[in-house]
Amino acid sequence: MDILELFGYICAFIIGITLGLIGGGGSILAVPVLAYLFSIDEKIATAYSLFIVGTSSLFGGLKQHFKGLVDWRTAIVFGVPAIVGVTLIRYYVVPQLPDIIVTINGFNFTRRMVMFGLFALLMFPAAISMLKKQKESTIKTSSLKYNYPLILIEGLVVGAITGMIGAGGGFLIIPALVLLANVEIKVAIATSLIIIAFKSLFGFFLGDAIKINIDWNFLLLFTALSLAGIFVGNYISKFINGNKLKRGFGYFIFIMAIFIFYMEFILKK
Repeated sequence: MDILELFGYICAFIIGITLGLIGGGGSILAVPVLAYLFSIDEKIATAYSLFIVGTSSLFGGLKQHFKGLVDWRTAIVFGVPAIVGVTLIRYYVVPQLPDIIVTINGFNFTRRMVMFGLFALLMFPAAISMLKKQKESTIKTSSLKYNYPLILIEGLVVGAITGMIGAGGGFLIIPALVLLANVEIKVAIATSLIIIAFKSLFGFFLGDAIKINIDWNFLLLFTALSLAGIFVGNYISKFINGNKLKRGFGYFIFIMAIFIFYMEFILKK
């Protein structure tokens, strides 16, 4: 084991601590850790990330369920099209993407550039969502109905995006649940964890696990370290202001997004 791999396993633990401290977002670091510290290619890195994100979100979602915060009807209505979206992308689209997507003025835009470029772009709104102060919803759910067509479309789109970048997309799901399903912000956050878990794990097992060879020893070790970190983060969260940490992590995600752009588009130019 070289120094980069050792640091990668430490990062797996830190990802879990971050999830335990701020309740989400930390798993967005799984793809860059897998790609840059373990030198895993973009297809496998995004596949492994789905499993890591899904498992971590399932753990967090079940914890919220026992607090009575998960709206299971919304999770199913939003989650089913999301599962369809991510599975179609992982099974049919990603395996067919050529090494070079397009060439413009002699510059080759590779599959890796497209996947990681999209990933980095979506890290910006993810960071912004962490920097914003979340407001309690004032909507009375008893007087309003679901916007089923938009929920189904949103679920399908979010699932497709997840399939391409290997991240959960909570920053897209939470506002959609508040606006389209009329749920309170705390319920939306809790329910989003279940949705992320469903679509990520189904996408992985129905798409990637069928198409590629999985290094289960590595993947389970990485995931176990992340889950162990969640326990540590949950404990530490009793003594630390989570809102300040969340803002700090939001700025860190900005930096990571810029780093990915530099690595993929500037350094390799």
